Amino acid sequence: MKKAILARKVGMTQIFGEDGSLTPVTVLEAGPCVVTQVKTEENDGYKAVQVGFVDKKEKLVSKPQKGAFDKAGVPCKRFLEEFRFEDAESYEVKQEIKADIFAAGDHVDATAVSKGKGYQGPIKKHGQHRGPMAHGSKYHRHAGSNGSSSDPSRVFPGKGMAGHMGGTKVTVQNLVVVKVDAENNLILVKGAVPGPKKSLVTLKETTKTDLK
Repeated sequence: MKKAILARKVGMTQIFGEDGSLTPVTVLEAGPCVVTQVKTEENDGYKAVQVGFVDKKEKLVSKPQKGAFDKAGVPCKRFLEEFRFEDAESYEVKQEIKADIFAAGDHVDATAVSKGKGYQGPIKKHGQHRGPMAHGSKYHRHAGSNGSSSDPSRVFPGKGMAGHMGGTKVTVQNLVVVKVDAENNLILVKGAVPGPKKSLVTLKETTKTDLK
């Protein structure tokens, strides 16, 4: 991996191209991220760059965390993430990673925690079919049969049932960067990105090699 950054989801909008085509985009406030630690194979057993994003009040930070930030000489940060860059040794503590690390036309993977939708039934959660809606059926939106009674006398693991929906880590792969506004730290990505507004999003160069 050569390029990655932490961002916050601003929301969705649409932009028009020079040929008049309309493109739906997600606006991400990307960085600036500051390098808080550079890990090496000699000291840590692997190469990586730890970055911080969004300032945080000192009184809300634990003493060990504050000691680490003080050692790096950077303000306390709300979010910390490690990126295993191929050229990790070329980074220095206090160095900033900004939105211009990406350019229009780049393909990225976006990772975030999806919107929580609470406790949902199997029809909404798993797309199961409902029963007849006539009054006499008395079976409309129930889960239905969960398995045979005598054999195997149990419910198989993975059976789609009612339960908590959303609020899980989701990665959308191979999104296209439409525009980068380095001055305002904004990256516009084509299509939808997981998570609600103001949620933390991790952007990495895509791992897909086939871009068809």
